[in-house]
Amino acid sequence: MFRFAVVGTIVAACYIIFYLTLLALGLSQPFANIIAFLTAVAIQYVGQALWTFRRPLAIPTQIGRFLGTIGLGLVVSALITGVLGPSFGWPSWVSAVLVTLVLPVQNFIFFRIWVFTETETSSES
Repeated sequence: MFRFAVVGTIVAACYIIFYLTLLALGLSQPFANIIAFLTAVAIQYVGQALWTFRRPLAIPTQIGRFLGTIGLGLVVSALITGVLGPSFGWPSWVSAVLVTLVLPVQNFIFFRIWVFTETETSSES
């Protein structure tokens, strides 16, 4: 759990730094966000695979499951900020805080029991 949190903190810091740097360099908001997000996702995969879960990187099913988990996180985030928050009249910051609480728990569970599972990856070795 500690390693998962450390990697997550580093990934969040990298996203913020990359996003703000790209904006300062004159890149438009959508492009800055996409580049920073994709870079953060790549860093997260490497960090979580190698350090947190101690799994090899080049396992296609593991990569696919990781990307599926990230996609699910994007959907959950959109539902919280775009549907639940407005439906309940929450200020934007409440929705944002809820996302920052829900997604790490969701990701840890999916990473632990599905993405970085040893049973499938050991049979592919």
